[in-house]
Amino acid sequence: MSTGAIIMLLVSITLVWGGLAASIIQLRRHPDPGPEPEPDGSE
Repeated sequence: MSTGAIIMLLVSITLVWGGLAASIIQLRRHPDPGPEPEPDGSE
C-alpha cells in the first residue's frame, strides 16, 4: 500500500470510530428520556 492510502485509511478509521465514541459519550451524558407513559383511562 502506498503512503497516501495508509493515511486515508487511518483518517477514515479515526472518523468512524471517533464518531462512534462521541455518540456513546453524548448518550451517556444525556440519555434519551424514553416514551411517555400512556394514560390508562380508568380514572
